Amino acid sequence: MNRDRLPNRRLCESFVFEIDGLRFTASIGRFADGRVAEIFLNNHKFGNQSDTNARDAAILLSFALQHGADIDAIRKALCRDSARRALGPIARALDILAGESS
Repeated sequence: MNRDRLPNRRLCESFVFEIDGLRFTASIGRFADGRVAEIFLNNHKFGNQSDTNARDAAILLSFALQHGADIDAIRKALCRDSARRALGPIARALDILAGESS
């Protein structure tokens, strides 16, 4: 499958959230039709393992979305607790975008 490339300059929206005492900033880029095309995540403790893991996961998610992956299927497949709350920063960010933040 071919990758849907984004323009070099594009708008993005950013929001901050916390999970397990760690503060993350998410920046979201969209395709022209409004679908999420990319996500960038970073943690307030830049360079630690949580930050690196979140950044790497966001890169992988962005590539998947640009190759046609279903964002809702990915969101639902990510790790959750018994109350269905997101356990990781990617899942939490996608929940926020879906209007289901906890």
